Amino acid sequence: MAIRALVFDVFGTVVDWRGGVAREARRLLGPSVDAAALADDWRRRYVPSMERVRSGELPWTPLDALHRSSLDDVLAAAGRPDVAPEVRDELTLAWHRLDPWPDVVPGLTRLARAHVLAPLSNGNVALIVDMAKRAGLPWDCVLGAEIVQHYKPDPEVYDAAPRLLALPPSSVLMVAAHVEDLTAARARGLRTAYVHRPDEFGGRAVPPETDPDADLSVRSFEELADRLGA
Repeated sequence: MAIRALVFDVFGTVVDWRGGVAREARRLLGPSVDAAALADDWRRRYVPSMERVRSGELPWTPLDALHRSSLDDVLAAAGRPDVAPEVRDELTLAWHRLDPWPDVVPGLTRLARAHVLAPLSNGNVALIVDMAKRAGLPWDCVLGAEIVQHYKPDPEVYDAAPRLLALPPSSVLMVAAHVEDLTAARARGLRTAYVHRPDEFGGRAVPPETDPDADLSVRSFEELADRLGA
């Protein structure tokens, strides 16, 4: 494939959101809280909160603000309505401190030698930059929702990548662990690569091993580098 740039979904594809959020919840809230259940509940509110923006119910709102708003309900459901505002603010930053899957940095390092790399994420720019600095993710630039003030799967997000990189859509490969993300990207002319992340949900839900409609289906970023000759 004549691929010149790769753009990546981040939460679940590049980083382990569940493990990272649970780690920070244990640190900030103590052992009495079921940290994994809290992370799962917070994640369940992710799409509905963005849908309020996509539907026009809310004006453009960065993901940090959506996370902070939904956290109040998450803590109430976890039996911790007493958590101080400053602790809530710090816990929201858990999403800035997520660890990459073990194959990510080695795979991205190889891919970066011959390709432009960028996140195409619903995360706001400050979140993505903080995460990259902490984890050593070698992005060339940051693309995604906040740049165009639309959340995936709005077409404006996918259209922005080839437009801002001055490339035809067919030269841009969207990499994600979520079939619905790749389906939306293909509808805008991007090439697609599916990455199987069986541990994203802690084994509670097992994603499909492949996306039969994707150009590539792999089990790691290092396999992706192999397939692209990097």
